[in-house]
Amino acid sequence: MEKISDDEVEEMTVELELDDGTIVNCAVISILTVESKDYIALLPIKDGEVNEDGEVWFYRYHENPDDPNEEPELDYIEDDDEYEKVADAFDEYLDNCEFDELID
Repeated sequence: MEKISDDEVEEMTVELELDDGTIVNCAVISILTVESKDYIALLPIKDGEVNEDGEVWFYRYHENPDDPNEEPELDYIEDDDEYEKVADAFDEYLDNCEFDELID
């Protein structure tokens, strides 16, 4: 599977349709791999501005390896243990970003 570079991810947004039919734009923060599965971290954008309350949404992320132009699929993470592993990986990702900023 071709991975998206961090620069490309930072500029990407997706539209999610919630269970109640509401459409929410989200900035793609990162695509993470945890235990050989891919996950996406999304930051909801409200009223055209990135929300600053720290709310991040995690979903399982699947791309079709045979058609890179096909829309990726996002699936809910219903298992609490799986969600915690993804949240921990995201925290580690944030720690690494902060460390990289200190070095630069």
